[in-house]
Amino acid sequence: MAEIIQINDTTWRIEDNGVRFFLLTGADKALLVDSGRGTPNAKQIAEGITKLPLMLLNTHADPDHISGNGSFEYIYMHPAEEGLYRAHGGKGTILPVNDSDIIELGNRPLKIFYIPGHTPGSIAVLDIKNRALISGDSVQDGNIFMFGKHRNMSRYLESMKKLSKYTDEFDTVYPSHGSFPVGPDLIGKLIEGAEQIISGKAQGEIIERFGAPVMLYKFPYAGFLCDVPADKE
Repeated sequence: MAEIIQINDTTWRIEDNGVRFFLLTGADKALLVDSGRGTPNAKQIAEGITKLPLMLLNTHADPDHISGNGSFEYIYMHPAEEGLYRAHGGKGTILPVNDSDIIELGNRPLKIFYIPGHTPGSIAVLDIKNRALISGDSVQDGNIFMFGKHRNMSRYLESMKKLSKYTDEFDTVYPSHGSFPVGPDLIGKLIEGAEQIISGKAQGEIIERFGAPVMLYKFPYAGFLCDVPADKE
């Protein structure tokens, strides 16, 4: 059962069996950021908190972030993510959001950062006035999934370097997995880890995920689950 935790007067996190999503309210509108792993009633959960007109935005379209999407006719999402969303059975009309777009909730502007790598259309959301970054899966201290055909470590590294240029604009990071919250300094550490993996300097171990072998690179600050290199198979 989902647990609702209030962060401040206008922000809530909903903890859903290892993944979390968020409800933000402004003067005029409310926004769900993702809709959980096992919460097809995500819209009803949000409507139990606020009576404001409710919108939905997805940081990305992995199945543990879209379980409640079916209750929404329109979904904000980066257009590069639609293919993955449809492949996972996602319904509804996509309203595209792109890098640097602003979603306005009423005296609460939210800025979109396009950060591909974990998925083709991954985004982060900067809550400008509250100086908080909602990072999806890309910035977290858990194990970041980077295995499978739609993951791209090189693009992920580029995205983290991009985010690192904006860390003076947020004081805290709200990730979808792992500890809550984490600090902006984690981004620099993730850059170092990704660089070590790409260069072949990182040491990993083969473990099983979803019935298949993957390579876990475990660092003190986070882990990366990657495809097993050809010379390790």
